[in-house]
Amino acid sequence: MSSSTPTAGAALGSLYRPYHRSNSTSSSSSSIENLPPRTLSRVTKEVRELIKNPPEGIRLVVDHETGLPSSLGEIVAEVEGPQGTPYEGKFFRLKLVLGMEFPMSPPRGFFLTKIYHPNVDMTTGAICVNTLKKDWTPDTSFSHVLSVIRCLLIFPFPESSLNDEAGKLFMESYDEYSKRAHLMADVHGRPYSSADEGDEKRRKTDLDVGEDCDSPQRLKSRLGENGSNPLASKSSNNISSSGANSNTKPGKSLGAKKPSSSRMIKKKSLKRL
Repeated sequence: MSSSTPTAGAALGSLYRPYHRSNSTSSSSSSIENLPPRTLSRVTKEVRELIKNPPEGIRLVVDHETGLPSSLGEIVAEVEGPQGTPYEGKFFRLKLVLGMEFPMSPPRGFFLTKIYHPNVDMTTGAICVNTLKKDWTPDTSFSHVLSVIRCLLIFPFPESSLNDEAGKLFMESYDEYSKRAHLMADVHGRPYSSADEGDEKRRKTDLDVGEDCDSPQRLKSRLGENGSNPLASKSSNNISSSGANSNTKPGKSLGAKKPSSSRMIKKKSLKRL
């Protein structure tokens, strides 16, 4: 009895926290390494195509430093909420987990961002869609799968729901369903794309590196626009210019005084004595 209490509490608490991310990354990484070279080549080719030509409203999530996915065993993507749906204006992450029998068997789909939807399990984020079940063929591409999942946000299938409450509300009162889905999207959905965040990090990193380097522009700003020391006073500049224009002879300082005429007369008189 006591052992079931934490499980129930965790299930209730998970309704308002991001989905639990298990250690499937390590297992998928090891499984993807055991795939045949032809399958690995196909996965790499499809990932490059997703980066180059992503479907509408979908972007592959990559490391902002390398520009590549962190693992080929899990294809992580970001879906933009379609217009006219409760998810509009928000961004949601999902992943496709590849098994050792891929592509003969379909990948498993999971939402990483919590979302209120008839075909998404509220606890695990598992996605129920025919493309990943009976409609799967070895030729099905990641691009097609991700596009179908985004269409699922527009046209749910409550007949095969994983969230019975959401499916029932969708059938009986769409307005109430839309309010709850919109509320969950506001709480858990991202207001901007993580790709934009990566671009901002790269831009900030470039700025930090540029500030540490003494570029010609930075040196010029230190010395002033005309290349002179901005800390030099006007009086010092005037002294140096006046000294350059004076007719003083070399070896004589500017502050030297000429001997007076009375001293000269005394010296002459002493010589006569």
